Amino acid sequence: MKLVDTFWFNAVWFQATWFCCVLGREAWVPVALLSLAMHFYLVSDRGLEFRRLLPVAMAGIGVDIVLTLIGVFDFGSATVVPLWLIVLWWVFAAALYRSFAKIGQSMWLAAVLGGIAVPFNYMVGAGLGAVSLPLGEMLSVAVLVVIWIGLLPLLYRISHRMALAT
Repeated sequence: MKLVDTFWFNAVWFQATWFCCVLGREAWVPVALLSLAMHFYLVSDRGLEFRRLLPVAMAGIGVDIVLTLIGVFDFGSATVVPLWLIVLWWVFAAALYRSFAKIGQSMWLAAVLGGIAVPFNYMVGAGLGAVSLPLGEMLSVAVLVVIWIGLLPLLYRISHRMALAT
């Protein structure tokens, strides 16, 4: 088993890159990109890995674009979503496939964690100044809970199907 395929390596790698993106934002994008490049360097088949991660990353980026356009998020940037968030979605897709994969074996667990952990992460990001919540915390959390109860199990299903297809 390669280092990149171990639970702990991926969990630590994801968390370190999450902090890099959320705390450093645009200024630390080169570091976050280096972290993502390291991941691709460590995997056996880069093309295969890219194809595995692409649907999950694009779905997450798409959801955040929609949430920004309808006013749930405000990243205060010239673009709809900042580059650091796009990088973070690729990192999340890799972690979902590897270190978080066990959670996805139970769609109920994925739904519960989606409704709790993901909104919590957005709230932490808001507390650290990475995102503003124009609708206020309560309404933003409610919207995120509703979305992520269904979205996290769906992303696990997509990730699992991509792994089987390869």
